[in-house]
Amino acid sequence: VNVLLWWEPFGRPRRMADCRRRYNITGCRLSADRSRYGEARAVLFHHRDLLLHGAEGLPRGPPPRPPRQLWVWMNFESPSHSPGLRGLAGLFNWTMSYRRDSDVFVPYGYLYAPPAPRPFVLPRKTRLVAWVISNWNEEHARVRYYRQLKEHLSIDVYGARGLALAEGGVVETVSAYKFYLAFENSQHTDYITEKLWRNAFAASAVPVVLGPRRANYERFIPPDSFIHVDDFPSPRLLATYLKFLDRNKPNYRRYFAWRKKYEVHITSFWDEHFCKVCEAVRAAGNQIKTVRNLASWFES
Repeated sequence: VNVLLWWEPFGRPRRMADCRRRYNITGCRLSADRSRYGEARAVLFHHRDLLLHGAEGLPRGPPPRPPRQLWVWMNFESPSHSPGLRGLAGLFNWTMSYRRDSDVFVPYGYLYAPPAPRPFVLPRKTRLVAWVISNWNEEHARVRYYRQLKEHLSIDVYGARGLALAEGGVVETVSAYKFYLAFENSQHTDYITEKLWRNAFAASAVPVVLGPRRANYERFIPPDSFIHVDDFPSPRLLATYLKFLDRNKPNYRRYFAWRKKYEVHITSFWDEHFCKVCEAVRAAGNQIKTVRNLASWFES
């Protein structure tokens, strides 16, 4: 299967992944060479780059669009940060995003049950609550909630308005903390990013989440693996609960019981995405459809 990347995400050239070696997906030929347009079974369009270049940057032909070619719209930002959707109706055949109802579903991470679970060792915790934030916006719900929470609890902030991250980066820094504020920049269905999967889970900190509703998180992770801000009537009561867990080791350790069964997979940008498209194209055979109203689906 030939998959063509029309724009390399954010204009950064990269070596194309070996899908077979990395993901055991065979028969994939990935390319960013536009001269191969005519032989591509699928063409991938990254939304942020589509915004940058405009619709006039899309393939025009000749040759015209081959009859069985799939155009795949790819986006991993939330609807709040995805302008320009209105003009894209009827243009694409497939969607690829973090949403579970995408044609090609690629979440930021997922849990899987390994054949033989490895024993889980909780790193030594010497600090209470961490938050890493690069995009600080006073209008965001997460910043408003943080301002209320810090009245009742000490929170170490890293990034835009806070401490510099240590040499080892986010995971190494956060692993010293008991809790991590996995606060999303906007609240939308299935929009659960690396803030949960990498910053909290990979660092073995209990995520305190602000994003979609609890029921949405529970479609992807066990109910006792995280704390949702909606579980508490106020930030003050959440702070009280975190202090309680800080003093009660058995209660705190319950948030890691799921680790006996599951491992965390963090999706690798962008290799995994390109290979997944290839796999999906092969599985689909000759089915062709059109995404009639991209905006109303993605914003729903």
